[in-house]
Amino acid sequence: MATDAAALGPPRSDTAFLGHPVGLGWLSSAELCERFSYYGMVALLPLYLTEFLLTPGHTAHVIGFGAFTSFVAFFYGPAAGGQALTGHVVGLYTAAVYGTPLLGGILADRFIGRTRSVTIGALLMALGHFLMAFQASFVLALLCLVAGVGFFKGNIASQVGGLYHTDDPRRANAFQIFLLSVQIAVILSPLICGTLGERYSWDLGFGAAGVGMLIGLIVYLLARPTLPPEPTRARDVASERPPLERKDWTKIAILVALLPVLAISIVGNQQISNAYPIWTQQNVEMTFFGFLMPTTWLQSVDAIISTGTMIGVIAFWRLWETRWAEPDEITKITLGVAISALGPLALAGASVVAAQSHHKAGFGWILVFECLNDIGFANVLPVGLALYSRAAPKGLTGLIIGVYYLHLVIGNAFTGYVAGLLGTMPAVSFWLLHVGLMVGAAAVLLLAKFLFGRILAPAYSEPVGV
Repeated sequence: MATDAAALGPPRSDTAFLGHPVGLGWLSSAELCERFSYYGMVALLPLYLTEFLLTPGHTAHVIGFGAFTSFVAFFYGPAAGGQALTGHVVGLYTAAVYGTPLLGGILADRFIGRTRSVTIGALLMALGHFLMAFQASFVLALLCLVAGVGFFKGNIASQVGGLYHTDDPRRANAFQIFLLSVQIAVILSPLICGTLGERYSWDLGFGAAGVGMLIGLIVYLLARPTLPPEPTRARDVASERPPLERKDWTKIAILVALLPVLAISIVGNQQISNAYPIWTQQNVEMTFFGFLMPTTWLQSVDAIISTGTMIGVIAFWRLWETRWAEPDEITKITLGVAISALGPLALAGASVVAAQSHHKAGFGWILVFECLNDIGFANVLPVGLALYSRAAPKGLTGLIIGVYYLHLVIGNAFTGYVAGLLGTMPAVSFWLLHVGLMVGAAAVLLLAKFLFGRILAPAYSEPVGV
C-alpha cells in the first residue's frame, strides 16, 4: 500500500536537534537562506518601484512592462497613481509566490519528487534575483522568482512534516522552530540586501539575495542523508493508494473553507511588506541621534522582535504543557489572530498623534505594533502549517501544504488592494479597517473550533479525523 512520509517519520527518540530530529536543523538552515533571499527582495521591491522603476523614463526600458501592468490592472483595476500601482504590484507578487507551491506540490508528489523540486526551485530563484540587477529583465525576474518559490517552498515544508509521526505532539513545535529560521533571515536580509540596495546600488542588493539562495541550495543538498526518503510517487502507485474516504473529503472541505478566513486574519502582518514602510516614512520619526534609519531596516526591527516573541511563545507552550493540556492548533490560531488584531490599533493611535500634532509620531508606536503583531503571529502561520500537515490525508501531504499556502495568496492579494487605499482614506481609518477585519476573522475561527475542532485537531491520543 502507498505510504506517506508524514506517517512514517522517525521515532520520538530521535532528539538530536533541540529535542527534534537532526533533519529539522538542516531544513531550517536551508529555509533560512531561501527566506533571506525572499525578504531581501521584498524589503527592496516597494522602494525600488517608487524611487526608481516607476519614475519617469524607466519603465520604457522594461521588456513586457505594458503587458505586465495590464495583467495587474486585470486584478485590481487601473491604479490611481504610483503609490497604488506599487501596492498592487507588491501585493500581486507576494500573492503569486504563495500560490505556486500548490502546483509545485502536485509536480513533486506525482512526477519529479521533492528533492528535484526543491533543487529546481532554488536555481530559479537565484536566477531571478540576479536578473533583478538588470532593469530590462524586471518582468522575467519576477516570473523566475514566482516559479522558483513554487517548486521550493511547499516541498521543503512537507519534508519537515515527514520527520514526525502523525500523532507526534512535537510537530507544532517543530514548525515553530522551522519558522524561527525565517525570523533570523528577516533580521539579516534587510541589513545586508536592504542596506546595499537602498544606500549603494539596487543591483548589489538583489545580487546579495541571489548569493544567499545559492548557499541555501548547497545546504539542502548536504542535508539529504538526514531527511525522510522520497515518498512513492502517486503516478506509480495510484491503484495502490487507499481511496479517499468520506472523512477525508470532509477534512479537505473544511480546510479549504478556512482559507479565506485565514487570509483576512493576516492582513495586518502582510502589510509590513507593502504599505507599512511607506506609511512609516510619512508618519513616524526615523532619525536617531542624527542618523536616518534606512526604511528597509523596518523589516529587521520586525524580525528581531518576532524572533524574541517566537522563542517566548515556544517556551510558553512548553511550560504550559507541564501543567495543563496543550490547546489544539485551531485554538492557538484563534488566540494568535485576536492578539495580532491589537497591532494595527497602535498604528491608528500613531496616526492620530501625527495628525493632531502635525509632527511625526514617536518610534515607540512602531515597537508596540511589532510586539502585539508578532506575539499573535507566532501562533498563526507555524501552527497553521502544523494543522494542515497533520490533517492531510495520507499521500496528499505536499498537496495539502500547497493548499494551505493559498490563504497567503488570497491574503497578500487582498493586502495589495487594501494598501492601495492608503492614499485615498485617512490613515486612522486605514488601520482601523485592519483591526475590524482581523477581529472578524478571529470570531469565525472560534466558531470553527467549536464546530469542526475534533475533526481537524483531536487530542493527540485520538486519531485525526475521528
